[in-house]
Amino acid sequence: MEGSIGDFCYWVLDLHKGIRFAGLASSTGRLVGHAYRRGLKPLATKEESESSILSTFTKMDTRAAMEKRYGRTIYAFALYENVKRATIPVKESSKITHIFMVSFDTDVDHEPIILKQIIPRLNSLFA
Repeated sequence: MEGSIGDFCYWVLDLHKGIRFAGLASSTGRLVGHAYRRGLKPLATKEESESSILSTFTKMDTRAAMEKRYGRTIYAFALYENVKRATIPVKESSKITHIFMVSFDTDVDHEPIILKQIIPRLNSLFA
């Protein structure tokens, strides 16, 4: 899967020049595959990213507990001053096994990219 995930991450970067990062992480916090936009200086260190991934899984578990009321989590989004960040849960047998993260420059219209391009292809990878 790692090769196909790496290819998928580069495919995501090619969707829009304003996409900064794409990566898939396991529930242990390990990045299974990822890619940065060419020439980009990451805003976080690898250690900070791994810590953030573990925190994101905790948040996703909390959201999953509310899905009976609100419906399935499609993606979670955060707007920061310097970056937009979306997290997409990947479930197998109704359990979140991975998260796909993608970050954007702040001026990018992220939602159509996520809903119409990334999620359908991500779902086909894990089907």
